Amino acid sequence: MKNHDLITDIHSAPLYVNGDSVRLSQVVTNLLSNAARYMDRGGRIILKLDREGSNAVVRVRDYGIGISPDQMSRIFDMFTQVDHSLDHGQGGLGVGLSLSKQLVNLHGGTIEANSEGLGKGSEFIVRIPIASEPPPEAAKSSSPDRTPIHRHRILVADDNQDSAIVLAHFLATEGHEVQTVYNGVRAIEAVKLLRPEVAILDIGMPGLNGYETAQQIRSEFGSTIVLIAVTGWGQEEDKKRSREAGFDYHLTKPIDVLTLEQILAQLH
Repeated sequence: MKNHDLITDIHSAPLYVNGDSVRLSQVVTNLLSNAARYMDRGGRIILKLDREGSNAVVRVRDYGIGISPDQMSRIFDMFTQVDHSLDHGQGGLGVGLSLSKQLVNLHGGTIEANSEGLGKGSEFIVRIPIASEPPPEAAKSSSPDRTPIHRHRILVADDNQDSAIVLAHFLATEGHEVQTVYNGVRAIEAVKLLRPEVAILDIGMPGLNGYETAQQIRSEFGSTIVLIAVTGWGQEEDKKRSREAGFDYHLTKPIDVLTLEQILAQLH
């Protein structure tokens, strides 16, 4: 525990938006988690919700390590990392931010980052259009379709732990049972132990890469497991290599969550 202070400043009247409460909560959670992670003990985080014109605006302000000007233009890319000279747990700040940006865009909103530079903290601003009218009472309760028609046991394997954790969190909010591992060897062990229905494998894992992992899974378990490749490369030759390794699907980073949902929805 880092004993940060969280200060909230919430608009006095309710602000209604057309959206998925689980996913929007996930966005705010990602922003708060990053703020807490990249700040020394006893820091201060400000969470503010207000109305600006036709938008509901969420601001998450921290006083941590900040963002350098050269990183600002890449901060929402999948593999953006903060200053490596500071020991705040390296690896993939942009993983959570990339997913957050996708979720915000799906709601017709925008997300931006501001920072005066390294050591001067940062602020992330989410803008979501306000609904034209308040929702009916029935819509205020949690959505009844959060649980998918078909729940799946899913294995996520990625040497970037932040990437694996964020994807696993998203899948869990969709109602799936998810296990994460961080290399190919562990992925094969997990398949033997857990017998997942779906395995999402990062191609670029060191040691036993995604292709080799898929080939070994196929040789031992045949076609009983759906294999999904995740990689930064999406050319036709990359997809062909995935198919030859035994993958059923090939997704490029950052993962399009709607595409992933559609794949999972059609599995039985």
